Amino acid sequence: QVQLVESGGGLVQAGGSLRLSCAASGRTFIIYTMGWFRQAPGKEREFVAAIRWTDGSTDYRDSVKGRFTISRDNAKNTLYLQMNSLKPDDTAVYYCAGARAGILLTTPTMYEYWGQGTQVTVSS
Repeated sequence: QVQLVESGGGLVQAGGSLRLSCAASGRTFIIYTMGWFRQAPGKEREFVAAIRWTDGSTDYRDSVKGRFTISRDNAKNTLYLQMNSLKPDDTAVYYCAGARAGILLTTPTMYEYWGQGTQVTVSS
């Protein structure tokens, strides 16, 4: 199948930046869309951003538009999330996910493959 491993989380002050990475391995050729989700304590997992692997089309939740950038490196099978101007409300565990569908998906249940998550904490 497909294995996803996130890295790059940590503690940062408000206004700072972090870059998350997600390395994909295994049968990566079956993945056509990848996304980032996040889950804060006591809240449901929510969509952050998605990218279509073939043409680079992207989608973002409104609250991160202009601050976060999703990108991918096809040669390295790696997904990235550059996060700038971070806010305390961005604090959560961030997960990368992969889907076989070739459309930009915002619903967690539509993704078949998940990483273990990486903690992002933004202090005020």
